[in-house]
Amino acid sequence: MTTTLITGANKGLGFETARRLVAAGHTVYVGARDPERGRRAAERLGARFVRLDVTDDASVEAAAKTVEAEGGLDVLINNAGIETRTEDNGVPVAETVTADQMRTTFETNVFGVVRVLHAFLPLLQRSAAPVVVNVSSGLGSLTHLSDPDHPAHFYPGIAYPTSKAAVNMLTVQYAKAFPGMRINSVEPGFTKTDLNGNTGTQTVEEGAEIIVRMAQVAPDGPTGGYFDAEGPLPW
Repeated sequence: MTTTLITGANKGLGFETARRLVAAGHTVYVGARDPERGRRAAERLGARFVRLDVTDDASVEAAAKTVEAEGGLDVLINNAGIETRTEDNGVPVAETVTADQMRTTFETNVFGVVRVLHAFLPLLQRSAAPVVVNVSSGLGSLTHLSDPDHPAHFYPGIAYPTSKAAVNMLTVQYAKAFPGMRINSVEPGFTKTDLNGNTGTQTVEEGAEIIVRMAQVAPDGPTGGYFDAEGPLPW
């Protein structure tokens, strides 16, 4: 039985990914900051709940101890993420973005990934087929954002794409450091979720496709890569 932990799994892409992996036979931990929402989501899914706030060391360490005591971990999906939004659902642009906004975004999207990896790597190293999926974004591609012919070029925000570019670098470096693991970044696409004020053009079912696929990658599958549903993406 494959045991999987998904951060930020009480709604959106995390919830749909959990649903699909439970259906595929995984034992799934729904990681969520809010105990009530997390437990409710886990009950709906037939999953397990573990309280996990990726911005809090003690919370992450306690979650790791819980998962370890209940049998260990095979797959980690770093899904929790935020995008700073203005009151009119816009994003802070170059003229307005502040260091505090950047710091808040990085605390969840980047430092949160490192915090969770640091706590759960010992468990993953005991697995026969350890997998890490870092949920990134197409906005983390320097190639696409610097290409005036690519749609992503026109995204004006600073904090979110910068954080996801950093996640991609984490993927590369962790994959080199742990060649026995399959560690990859994925781009779900512009999915309708609370993160973007539900302005996305894809359903969560469509967005979760690549996350679910890479969560089930074989031991001889790719590692250190960056993928969407169509295949590899340029950094």
